[in-house]
Amino acid sequence: MIPTNNEESPEQPTEPNACGCSPCESHAGPAIPLPERPKNPRGEIQFLTIIGQIEGHILSPPNTKTTKYEHVIPQLVMTAENPEIDGLLVLLNTMGGDVEAGLAIAELIAHLGKPTVSLVLGGGHSIGVPLAVSAQYSFIAPTATMTIHPVRMNGTVIGAPQTYDYFNQMQDRVLDFIERHSNIARSRLMELLMDTEKLALDVGTILIGAEAVEEKIINKVGGLHDAMEKLYSLIAEAREEKEKD
Repeated sequence: MIPTNNEESPEQPTEPNACGCSPCESHAGPAIPLPERPKNPRGEIQFLTIIGQIEGHILSPPNTKTTKYEHVIPQLVMTAENPEIDGLLVLLNTMGGDVEAGLAIAELIAHLGKPTVSLVLGGGHSIGVPLAVSAQYSFIAPTATMTIHPVRMNGTVIGAPQTYDYFNQMQDRVLDFIERHSNIARSRLMELLMDTEKLALDVGTILIGAEAVEEKIINKVGGLHDAMEKLYSLIAEAREEKEKD
């Protein structure tokens, strides 16, 4: 009999589950495990993206995309400790930012103890240059740019000789790192740094794609596939060295 609007339909008997209770969403059956991703025989790669502005000890405005060193540093330590990770690929599209935070990240990448490759996409400006050269091998996309310019400071600056000495010391820290981890000569790096003809409202130089390779800052022009293949080859070399030991 079909019930009318004023009549209630009779309750249908339900069969209890194995646990003795009535069927419900919490007893829909055993969960089906997801299949595990097969391990890459060429090596497991950890990706690290450095984008936007590299944030230092002071928070950036909320509408600014940032890379926070307090997030990146633990990730790099975990990458170094994890025996299942064979190499690190750093992807850069950064406008620069805090010098000390950028150098801290760059030093960790340079001494990670595992094969590392960097790829500049879009831009690797200012402190992004040390980050790009911190890897064992570096790539830059054909349309990517890198800006080399002197360090600068926001906020109140005391007009005293000690202030300018501090600026020189900070500049030397950046230049020393770039010189150690790339093939550019210090004298040529200073020429690019202090060029007054390339930028209308600033001092420095913009290098596009192959120009960064010609200046011996970046190793090669390439893309994601090139960077990954190079990293796989470095992983293979590291495995061979480990087997010899």
